[in-house]
Amino acid sequence: MLFPTLEFAIFFAIVFYFSWELIYNNSYRKLFLLLASYFFYATLDFRFLPILILSPTLNFLFGLWIGVEDDPKVKKGILIFTVAANLALLGIFKYYDFFAGTMIEILSHAGYGPSWGDDIFMNFVLPLGISFFTFQGISYLVDIYRKEMTYKNSLLDVLLYISFFPHLVAGPIVKASEFIPQLKQSPKTDEIPFLFSMVLIILGLFKKTIIANYLGSDVVDPVFENPNHFGAVDIVFAVYCYAVQIFCDFSAYSDMAIGLAYLLGYRFPLNFNQPYRAASLKDFWNRWHISLSRWLREYLYIPLGGNRVSEKRTYQNLLITMGLGGLWHGASWNFITWGLLHGMGLAFEKRFQWDKPKETWFKNALQITIVFHFVCFAWIFFRAETFTKSYEMLIQFVDFSKPIHKLTPFYLTLFVLGMSFHFMRPLRSWNISDRWLQLPAYAYAIVFALMVTIVTALMPEGIAPFIYFRF
Repeated sequence: MLFPTLEFAIFFAIVFYFSWELIYNNSYRKLFLLLASYFFYATLDFRFLPILILSPTLNFLFGLWIGVEDDPKVKKGILIFTVAANLALLGIFKYYDFFAGTMIEILSHAGYGPSWGDDIFMNFVLPLGISFFTFQGISYLVDIYRKEMTYKNSLLDVLLYISFFPHLVAGPIVKASEFIPQLKQSPKTDEIPFLFSMVLIILGLFKKTIIANYLGSDVVDPVFENPNHFGAVDIVFAVYCYAVQIFCDFSAYSDMAIGLAYLLGYRFPLNFNQPYRAASLKDFWNRWHISLSRWLREYLYIPLGGNRVSEKRTYQNLLITMGLGGLWHGASWNFITWGLLHGMGLAFEKRFQWDKPKETWFKNALQITIVFHFVCFAWIFFRAETFTKSYEMLIQFVDFSKPIHKLTPFYLTLFVLGMSFHFMRPLRSWNISDRWLQLPAYAYAIVFALMVTIVTALMPEGIAPFIYFRF
């Protein structure tokens, strides 16, 4: 049950109605939303529902222990153990076969290929959303340890915080100290920005079903799967289109998640803010997948020492943080390479102070152009299935002998339209609700239904899963 489907629309309409019917009993309301979230997850992959229940429950219990423990050393030991346990759960499902395969390959190249090599693989199926709910579980424990929030939370609140369906499988990664306090009392209906939420959802539907789906299925997928069949122009265009596709795809999910959460009375943090307008990689990561960037900074980079250590250690911390950030996206050397490229870029910027504001608009525009193309270059490794495919893509950059197939007016229009979102003010700065408050409720419903109908009529057949569902 994906967001841009009729099934989800029916599901959310039911959840929306009954959640507000239960507004006068907050405990029943939260229990209903939790059960609805479990139902939503079960429709996607019911096999791992027990993990989604057990993992937050254990985090809740260890959070209580951290909160009541007086000995600082014991408290820290509990935190280290529980964080390690969360990462072990993620590692077993997501990374075991990757590292086992790497070890077998190294042994084989050294002439010690073991006869039991094929038996070591577990071939685990990756639980949907495990990267996101694992990071949120760690956030809960660390926030308690740092006393950024109280440990005196109910199990129901912790379960709902981690399992809340709008952000369950692809974020945003919401800090426990930001979301759990919102659950302490029922939201107020007069504080819900209904029209703003609908605009977010419609915009997300358009970006996902029209721009991301067409560019992904018709341009990006064919070129990245068979780069040798295409010439330099199509290769370059496919890389640019992937930059637009992944932005429109993931920001669409974030827009819809934020809008859906608003309609249910809760606030999520902004997750994208015109990332391709960044004048430095530091600025890019302050604009792209903001919730993940903040998580990596607060729970990994700063604990490693951040920039409070020597210059050499600071560069090491950047490489470690971004390398692990790449690994978080998937068990592949391509993802690690993508992360390390960004880590090296960030270290280069810090060394030569590229992250400082420029004096003139020309220098600023030039730097934005350079950063955008560096990000696009790194996307090649992120999107390609293997290093071989990445190499083939790079080789084809100089092949001008083949005819142009993908650079058509239709796809160029979609590309320009996708990039145009970077020149719009962030939606949160729009005074949408105040402008249209005089409209009756049925007018909202009619406009919303009309916009959904138009988007549905324009979108291609079939709904491709969101890219970040893989992570």
